[in-house]
Amino acid sequence: QFRLVESGGGLVQPGGSLRLSCAASGFDLDNHAIGWFRQAPGKESEGVQCISSSGATTHYAASIQGRFTISRDNAKKTIYLQMNSLKPEDTAVYYCAAEAAYGSFCPPRGDDFDHWGQGTQVTVSS
Repeated sequence: QFRLVESGGGLVQPGGSLRLSCAASGFDLDNHAIGWFRQAPGKESEGVQCISSSGATTHYAASIQGRFTISRDNAKKTIYLQMNSLKPEDTAVYYCAAEAAYGSFCPPRGDDFDHWGQGTQVTVSS
């Protein structure tokens, strides 16, 4: 069964860090691009970053450049999102999503991803 499970969310003060994990099972992760998306209360879903099957990364949101880093460990079937210098506006539910894709390609939009996890809450507040 195709499954994505996010973890690592929580409450953090502004300027702090969190590392989110996305555990994949039931499919061949090597052949999938993985994206991180987020949705804040009352706002539309926003793409954060994507990592292709070959490890190339794509930033969807300019606001996270230089602060967030996506990585993948195919042996552990896990994708990570390291988030540093967190701001209150980063507060959202964070989702990982998977789509079959080869090489350096990352789907350009959330609608292009067929498989989604349940999300993990990140709250940045003092």
